[in-house]
Amino acid sequence: MTLQCAILDDYQQVALRMADWSVLDGQVHTRIYSTPLETTEELIHNVKDCNILVIMRERTPFPAEVLERLPKLRLLVTTGMRNASVDIEAAKRLGVTVCGARGRGAAPTELTWALILGLTRHLVAENEAFRTGGAWQTTVGMGLFGKTLGLIGLGHIGKRMARIAQAMDMRVIAWSPNLTAERAQEAGVEACTTLNELMEQSDIVSVHMVLSERTRHLIGAEELAHMRPGAYLINTSRAGLIDQTAMIEALQHYRIAGAGLDVFEQEPLPVDHPLRSLPNVLATPHIGYVADDNYRSFYEDAVEDIVQFLKGEPVRVLGD
Repeated sequence: MTLQCAILDDYQQVALRMADWSVLDGQVHTRIYSTPLETTEELIHNVKDCNILVIMRERTPFPAEVLERLPKLRLLVTTGMRNASVDIEAAKRLGVTVCGARGRGAAPTELTWALILGLTRHLVAENEAFRTGGAWQTTVGMGLFGKTLGLIGLGHIGKRMARIAQAMDMRVIAWSPNLTAERAQEAGVEACTTLNELMEQSDIVSVHMVLSERTRHLIGAEELAHMRPGAYLINTSRAGLIDQTAMIEALQHYRIAGAGLDVFEQEPLPVDHPLRSLPNVLATPHIGYVADDNYRSFYEDAVEDIVQFLKGEPVRVLGD
């Protein structure tokens, strides 16, 4: 019997060429969905025959009420080694194995620096003027030499951010709820005692935390009020870490210089959302992890997850 597998949210239609899926020939029939299945009913209708699903991060949620309506599902593979939109406990109860696929920290780090440089050197405005025959040199960029980068979170990506900043002769400070002075010192970074202390001292604040109930809206109106008017806020982690209403208000009134964003509470972002039109926002459509090497890692692991599951020896099982 051939098992049915659906790969969801492959927006760029690249999943099948990022790994060797031929090792599954004769055992698994694979199909691609390149546009979002936006409602629960649409999702159930399209994948109810599937034994295996491969999902891209949190693009399509799988809460208990969805999993309960997929009686044939036996393996759910998610890119990344955590996925807050999958009810792991419900999956266990229903006999669905959930496996992860490893990514790399380089791609989101690189995108973060692209946003920083694009904002501080006004690349969008200058490029637009260049292409349309506008005025030659209309902005004055902010040099990064000697400036202070404040990292909220000093994990794998935070440490990569610090190394790049240090190569640019920036001062790097960091804060997180569990960060110690010793851990910060190991990375050549100064630890801040409080979040507000970091906000006050930073020319650029970059967020690199995991979203949880404890960290949701970690940055709100009070924290934003501690930022310098000329400082920039960067978020390529999760939108929920920042109170979006407070951030938009701060941007609209230029209480901060601008924001570089790659994550949003609703994705795709509605076309009339204020973040789409604010002149001091440089935003990308959640492409921090969308890079060739990262996708190869994701989908090669996904294929291996399926192969090992079929052997009865699943790997990278989440929630064990």
